[in-house]
Formats: sequence, C-alpha cells, structure tokens
Amino acid sequence: MTAMVRTDMLKTDVVADDSVAVVVPPAPGASAPRRPSLSPSRAADFKTCPLLYRFRTIDRLPERKSLAAVRGTLVHSVLERLYDLPAARRTPESALELLEPAWADLRGEPGVAELFETPPADGAGTDPNAPGSVEAWLASAGKLVERYFTLEDPRRLQPESREQLVEVTLPDGLLLRGYVDRLDVAPNGALRVVDYKTGSMPREAFESKALFQMKFYALVLWRTRGVVAAQLKLLYLGDGDALTYAPDEQELIRFERTLLAIWSAIERAVATGEFRPNKTRLCGWCDHQALCPSFGGTPPPFPAEAAAAAGWRTTLPVTPV
Repeated sequence: MTAMVRTDMLKTDVVADDSVAVVVPPAPGASAPRRPSLSPSRAADFKTCPLLYRFRTIDRLPERKSLAAVRGTLVHSVLERLYDLPAARRTPESALELLEPAWADLRGEPGVAELFETPPADGAGTDPNAPGSVEAWLASAGKLVERYFTLEDPRRLQPESREQLVEVTLPDGLLLRGYVDRLDVAPNGALRVVDYKTGSMPREAFESKALFQMKFYALVLWRTRGVVAAQLKLLYLGDGDALTYAPDEQELIRFERTLLAIWSAIERAVATGEFRPNKTRLCGWCDHQALCPSFGGTPPPFPAEAAAAAGWRTTLPVTPV
C-alpha cells in the first residue's frame, strides 16, 4: 500500500495592501481553503505556457473534450478493469468485452455525447478529432486494447495497484500529487511504474519530455517508500512500442530541484498575477486562443480572490473570504 504523508490544509486566507501580503485567519466556521499542489500535468502546463497553467489551475476555464482524450480515458478504464479478472481470463477477448460496460459508464459524463452529435465536416477523414460514428470510434479503441497484448502478457502480472493516488509533501512544504496507471512490485521489493499511452512513441529528441511524468512518480514513490523504482515503463498503444528507463537516486534529487524551481516560478506568477503566454505549435490545440495576447486576445482580470481562497499567497488586492 502506498504510504501517504500529511495533507494538512492551509489555515489562512491572504489579503494584501499595495505591496505587502497579510495573513488573515479564517472567519469562525469558515472552511479551510484548498491546498495548492503540483501534479505532472500541471507542471508540464507551466513549462509549456504559464498562461495556460493560469487558465486551467487558477481561472479553471472550461475546455472542450476531444475524441482522442475520451478514447484514452476509455482504454485506460478497460485496462484497469482487466486486472479485476482472474489471471487466466485476462485475454484479448475478455478485454474487448469490457469495452461496452466501460463506455456505458463514460458516455454519461458531460460533453462526451456531444462529440458524436455533429456530422463529419469536410476533411473529417484526416482529422483524428472529427466526429464519426460511435461504432467506428469504439472499434478504434478496441484496436488499442488489442495492441496492449503485444506488449505484455497480463496473465503473468499481478499489479499492486492501479490508478493509485500517490502524494508527498517535500521538506519545503510543496505537495506533489499524481495518479499512477499501474504499480508492480516484485517479490524482492523492486518497483516498476507503468503508464499507458494511446499515442505513438515520441522521437528520441522528445523522450525526456515523455519521461518527465514518470520521474515525477518515481520521486514521490522514493520519498514515501524509500525505494528508487527499478523501472519506469511507458507503453505506447498507438504503435505497439515501449519506452523503459531506470532512474537513480542522484537523478531524482536533481529532478526534485527542478520541480522546486518550477514551483517557485509558479508562486511568483501567482503573487504578481503575471502569467506570460508562450506561443508554440501546441497553440493550435488550445481552447483559449480568444483570451491569449499571442492571438490578439485579452485575458480576464486575474482572479485574486479565487487564488487566495485556493490557498495561494498573493500580493494582489483581494477581499477576505
């Protein structure tokens, strides 16, 4: 069982005058604010584009679902459920039978059904996010599930956990949180962290970016269990390839420093409300171009009250909650 460390909440709201942040105790009976934390995805957001991080984490602006993302969720659900079956029944046929019940649970979520309500537009045949028939989309998910069996034999595996929340508070107070797709523990105690990807394996030049998430998990597990993972394993179901990596303790120490530097930059941005956009080719997939200065847009005023209520320290004027 994954060891959990303290997750005590910050007990103050933050108000500021023109330059100095002031800690204000919460009113009697008021609930404590949420505690800011860092996850692999949010750290990656900030590295990619600080303004995107703000929109997702501070403003919490809604974003459209995509067929690719929902398909990934569906495939992950099937592979998680696969290991609920007895080892002998973990076959491709059984996995495909899990598609329909997993889809029945998923399709009721907000924004999912709407993906299939718009008729395919011109060029839909080359657009992976273009609406199509549910049957064809489910078949594409089924192919990814079947490809999993070319990478591993689940009948020979007995994971310790799946979709496991792991978290740790570092000595400086930074809370790291994330969900591990699968954690395997060998009889000798060796750890293997496994993550499923429904895309194809990245080129060698982009491997470090792909491993960022896995090193994050390895760091949390090391800090909670005192064991450096023997293997980090990314399974790419898009092309049936795998990327494996064995970190060492010194590398995790350096990676922890990297996360602390990212967090310091995030705290500075929250304190001042200054989140700069970073225009890259990934902007084509962003839902917030209309609010982005890189595309002629204007971001909404920084929500200082929401940031304070979420436990952030800010030097911007806010109203006590």
